[in-house]
Amino acid sequence: MTTTSTPTTRVIADDSVTDDSVADDTAFRNEGSDAHKLASDPSPAPASDGDERRLTHLDALEAEAILVIREMAGELERPALLFSGGKDSVVMLHLATKAFWPAPIPFPVLHVDTGHNFPEVLAYRDETVERLGLRLVVASVQDYIDDGRLRERADGTRNPLQTMPLLDAINEHRFDGVFGGGRRDEEKARAKERIVSLRDEFGQWDPKNQRPELWNLFNPRHRPGEHVRVFPISNWTEVDIWRYIDREDIPLAPLYYAHEREVFQRDGMWLAVGPVSRPRDDEAVETRLVRYRTVGDMSCTGAVESPARTNAEIVVEVAASTLTERGATRADDRISEAAMEDRKKEGYF
Repeated sequence: MTTTSTPTTRVIADDSVTDDSVADDTAFRNEGSDAHKLASDPSPAPASDGDERRLTHLDALEAEAILVIREMAGELERPALLFSGGKDSVVMLHLATKAFWPAPIPFPVLHVDTGHNFPEVLAYRDETVERLGLRLVVASVQDYIDDGRLRERADGTRNPLQTMPLLDAINEHRFDGVFGGGRRDEEKARAKERIVSLRDEFGQWDPKNQRPELWNLFNPRHRPGEHVRVFPISNWTEVDIWRYIDREDIPLAPLYYAHEREVFQRDGMWLAVGPVSRPRDDEAVETRLVRYRTVGDMSCTGAVESPARTNAEIVVEVAASTLTERGATRADDRISEAAMEDRKKEGYF
């Protein structure tokens, strides 16, 4: 049985900070190298000239996320971080880089590759892994289909097929904790999950077996064979993500920004024309100016019509939206009213 202590942690303003120390720290940060491009400023900027110790909303979210990452990395024996190249996992990687800078990230990144991913996202994933010198573990859904452990679904989407490769990768590499970029505003099943969420020996989630998390106390204790999922950005919203990307100047895959693409409409969504998403006879192909709010399989992720080409423009656009990115653009979440919760109970993220 893994035994760990439960630390008491809180953010404390340091009254000893002086103008000279702030200036020295700023000068030091300006000497950042290319290897640290993903996290160039390890300390939050002051909220105002009047009170340099007051955290802005983004600073507070960042501090909480870094706290969770550091605490869980210290408590767990073999953690890993899910990294698909999507915006939430990119922010997670950025926060992990900040959490351990100037040391490298002390755990591998894990990607469950469905074989239906957007090529731009895979290229971004590989470039980022190489640039930061990360160890990438890939669990391939295609391998499971080829050897008969999984079967293609009738609707063609592979997102629901990720559970078995994910759980097998966790068991094979003996990961006792996996960091993920799930947020509570995305979907109602994720809204009721804790920041540190226990999975049983079968990798399954029991929504009735939730531990209290009071005063920033996180409990990753688990029995042999069990593991925990850790969601440091649970309290962030989609607007927070984009404001943070804008503030930190974090590079993303280009499909998050407005571009012209051949698409066809199905079930109220614009799906991209590609080798795994082909229009039916009654579905007309059009070239439209679109971007993606979330990135999953090409076969189940819809684009949105948008002229937003910069982070600032996307912040304004998302702030005015009345639908979450998953509700607006993910066909796999429309399988049933409880599609996400059902998958999470089986072991999905």
